[in-house]
Amino acid sequence: MARKDRTLLDKFFLFIKGLSMGAANKVPGVSGGTVSFVLGFYEEMIYSFRKINYKAFLLLINGRFKSFYNYTNATFLLLVFGGSMFSYFSVSLALDYLLQHYELYVWSSFFGMILGSIYYISKDFNDWRTSNIISMVIGIGLGIAISFMNPAKENDNLWFVFICGIIGVSGMTLPGLSGSFILILLGNYVLLLVDSVTMLFKTFTEIFVGDFSFVDNEERLRYLKIIASFTGGSAFGLVITSHILGYVLKRWHQIVTALIIGFITGSLGIVWPWKKEVYKFENGKALIDVNGNKVIENFQRYFPDFSMQETWMAIFYIIVGLGIILLIDKYGTERKEYIDE
Repeated sequence: MARKDRTLLDKFFLFIKGLSMGAANKVPGVSGGTVSFVLGFYEEMIYSFRKINYKAFLLLINGRFKSFYNYTNATFLLLVFGGSMFSYFSVSLALDYLLQHYELYVWSSFFGMILGSIYYISKDFNDWRTSNIISMVIGIGLGIAISFMNPAKENDNLWFVFICGIIGVSGMTLPGLSGSFILILLGNYVLLLVDSVTMLFKTFTEIFVGDFSFVDNEERLRYLKIIASFTGGSAFGLVITSHILGYVLKRWHQIVTALIIGFITGSLGIVWPWKKEVYKFENGKALIDVNGNKVIENFQRYFPDFSMQETWMAIFYIIVGLGIILLIDKYGTERKEYIDE
């Protein structure tokens, strides 16, 4: 499964594929696992994750570093996750800007992408036995229940952040499941994939120019602890879920798929583009986050006014988001047909 004869061009394109997967993992509704599948490196990625095991640990502690490097297919992992990490920084900064200035259009695109993801997961689902129907109904019920509740509040407890890392990384190992979408449900999407990554980027920039004043900044250190816990959870989750998901999907694939389809469908209301922010107040004043923005406590959803131009622009971006997923699916289908030939 692992390839040892990669050319320089192969390595470059693998890094680019990592960029694509990292960007996908950052966008709610898009699964990095889906992108890795259609770009042709999903199986090698899962294979490499499973090589991070007890044998690899023994090779490492015994000082057999070259054997450890080859056994774990480290060249592949470094290129893919190097690209993903670079993408996380760049996409985070772009999303931070877009959410501040074009919030309606951003969430419209997300909404369209999630619609497309539902289609992507469900298009080949044709097993309508009773257990699968019950699983789908349960998923829809859970999603609707969450949609009618106030979105989960932001929680910066480090243990919870660690768990968010485990859950959020699921989008890499399970095609069709968006880890960033799950983070929205947990209330920590902005904290973990926007604010904390932005603070980490600023910290790296300051270190590069020899400025270490951040060590005296309690707020900056708080964000560094958060991103460290999230990263630790993600690394742990990658190794564990690659083993667990392989076992679960092999035995209960249709039940799990039905549950996911139902859950995401029922949860569409959470990313409904037309909503008003309800800000969090303390002592009569609105709380402000690290970027100078008011802290949102929950949302009030409403139906759009179709006489307004921005409503039709939002609908356009919903179609764009949906189209992106359909194009990815079309590319994956054509690639599969080519391989089969």
